[in-house]
Amino acid sequence: MPACDPYIPALMPGTATDPIDDPAPTAAQSTPPATTGGKPAGRGAARADAKGDAKAGQKGGDKAGEKAGEKAGERAGDKPKPSSAVARLAKLGLRRPVDLVLHLPLRYEDETTLEPIRDAIRRAGMGLAAQVEGEVVSNEVTFRPRRQLVVKIADETGELTLRFINFYGSQTKQMAEGVRLRVRGEIRGGFFGAEMVHPTVRPITPDEPLPDRLTPVYPATAGISQAYLRKAIGGAMSRTPMPETLPQAILRGPLAPLKLTPLIDCLRLLHNPPPQESEAALADRSHPAWVRIKFDELLAQQISLRRSQAARKEKNAPSMPRRADGLLTRFLAALPFRLTGAQQRVVEEIAADMALPHPMHRLLQGDVGSGKTIVAALAACQAIDAGYQAALMAPTEILAEQHYRKLSAWLEPLGVPVAWLAGSLKTKAKREAVARAESGEARLVIGTHALIQDGVKFANLGLAVVDEQHRFGVAQRLALRGKAAEGDAPAPVDEKVPHQLMMSATPIPRTLAMTYYADLDVSVIDELPPGRTPIVTRLVNDARRDEVIERVHHAAAEGRQVYWVCPLIEESEALQLQTAVETFETLVAALPDLRVGLVHGRLPPAEKAAVMDDFSANRLQVLVATTVIEVGVDVPNASLMVIEHAERFGLAQLHQLRGRVGRGSAESVCLLMYQAPLSPTARERLATMRETTDGFEIARRDLQIRGPGEFLGARQSGEAMLRFADLETDAWLVDYAQEAAEQMLDRFPEAVEAHLLRWLGGREHFLKA
Repeated sequence: MPACDPYIPALMPGTATDPIDDPAPTAAQSTPPATTGGKPAGRGAARADAKGDAKAGQKGGDKAGEKAGEKAGERAGDKPKPSSAVARLAKLGLRRPVDLVLHLPLRYEDETTLEPIRDAIRRAGMGLAAQVEGEVVSNEVTFRPRRQLVVKIADETGELTLRFINFYGSQTKQMAEGVRLRVRGEIRGGFFGAEMVHPTVRPITPDEPLPDRLTPVYPATAGISQAYLRKAIGGAMSRTPMPETLPQAILRGPLAPLKLTPLIDCLRLLHNPPPQESEAALADRSHPAWVRIKFDELLAQQISLRRSQAARKEKNAPSMPRRADGLLTRFLAALPFRLTGAQQRVVEEIAADMALPHPMHRLLQGDVGSGKTIVAALAACQAIDAGYQAALMAPTEILAEQHYRKLSAWLEPLGVPVAWLAGSLKTKAKREAVARAESGEARLVIGTHALIQDGVKFANLGLAVVDEQHRFGVAQRLALRGKAAEGDAPAPVDEKVPHQLMMSATPIPRTLAMTYYADLDVSVIDELPPGRTPIVTRLVNDARRDEVIERVHHAAAEGRQVYWVCPLIEESEALQLQTAVETFETLVAALPDLRVGLVHGRLPPAEKAAVMDDFSANRLQVLVATTVIEVGVDVPNASLMVIEHAERFGLAQLHQLRGRVGRGSAESVCLLMYQAPLSPTARERLATMRETTDGFEIARRDLQIRGPGEFLGARQSGEAMLRFADLETDAWLVDYAQEAAEQMLDRFPEAVEAHLLRWLGGREHFLKA
């Protein structure tokens, strides 16, 4: 085995998927070849770690990630302590040699050319990087206005100042007078002329050749410099076999139109592209090499989703055929309204799934106010009719309690015991609810995260319903499903898992449905109940606050109720609370003849419930609230919604908040108050809210503006299943990936295993819930 390169994690004999071992330190570590302005890696990394690593993903936050690596690695050759190198690589998801090979550049720097100092200075202030060479003509440490190292280099055309605010003594020796330096950075006009601040510096010999390839810049983290990553990745590339995982029959068959380049050639090109390659195509990832990378990643995802779906169909679940004379029939007969056509269709889809002997895994999506709760209640009735329990878990106590009140009012008159379980319950009440669930007395149990605590057991759980599913992590959703196997009786050989119904008022755009959610059966309620009136949305400058308050007074005088939502302040819950209290006091003073209430996340649950009861019963005309009312509040008499600082909210949240009104027959209005000037993104969001109330159109635009995180929640949970493919621009590849996935699963099982191991490496569990 070759000697261990100090920059390269040692590769033990074995496969590309073996873990990265920590390399032993060698003497070579003490002679760094280059420096990038800043502090040395050891102390700089420690300080950066104290502040929290600025980790960059393969796509978002590009510059933050690369700068974290550059600044922490003061001298490009400086290497983190061996004990911490592997841990820091792991923060980037680099645990195996193959992970290093697939750690692809964010961008490139062209270090293949030099320009005279005079020509570079002419472009000062244009924001462009320049690379020059020169001999050090002066080197001094100055103390005004602060301690700094000032180095001047010169060539035959001119002189350039290099300024280092953070530096150590070793750097002054490295850039001593007479040394020839090759420097790269942005030239700016300084107080004493043109200068580079903290450039990348490399001492060179007079005849040292230039690189013949573009220099990659990788996603990094504090304590891992770009030079370290380049060496580590170069070593992994030379030592890691990357055989083709796509069978020739697939490449020449369904994938023939793509004309895919061999993967190893694509990887070599992306890590070391020659200067004649199109920088634009590399930057926007339209280059054929990027197409191959993105296709392979999408293929791994599609294979994994199909395997996940097939594995669920192999599991046993209780078969729950609908009874003609059972609880479900009596429940429907007792309802004071008729289901919409969309609700009836969805109920039939769910009923058919629950009659099968393998677990349902269905996503029910419907816009705000479309009637998802009644569909969940009917599914619970089918499970209870079959002799099983049902559980419904919601992300907030307000939403969970709203479900409990509504469902218990519907079901308890029909003889169905319903239990309520939340963290705020007193010990005695909580103990009683847990006992009712464990004994089987409670046929339907509704609650928050308290449902998945260790002490909670079910006698025979047959249906798990998760509302606002994107707000729960994978582990939480799996934990609720796992409650079926926690009873006292020994687990049978053919252990059954419950059916699972996930609900979301955030519609899933088609591109997400084809990728992240391709393993789910999806039901859509695309029709609102009759009698609902469209909501009129208007944008109002904050300067017109007095007019808005007058509008509130007018609505209340007509017998209507009003929500006033206070701004989202992510940095400080206390500041958000303060804003809500101040708004409450302002409205109380401005509207002395109205009753104004206040609800926020820090209110004790009993007080919160009392305020919500008063508002529901029209004992309060105006409710000042933080975003705790985003979901789960249903007051048909409320017809005016005021959202302060609407520019601070995301599209999905604005749509959810707006959905609190428009639930009755009166015309409803949503006023989005904003503070000028608006950023382009905020302007786009507010324009979308004004133009449409269609949740699917809003979701599509939200995906364009913000990416998939809002929809996926914890499904990508810190280690995204897609690092390279972009759902908006690369959707055209999904159809090819789906067809290739089906054929590989049918005909090439060994290639499937190799492909998944390479691209997912154990991350398939993120798709299980």
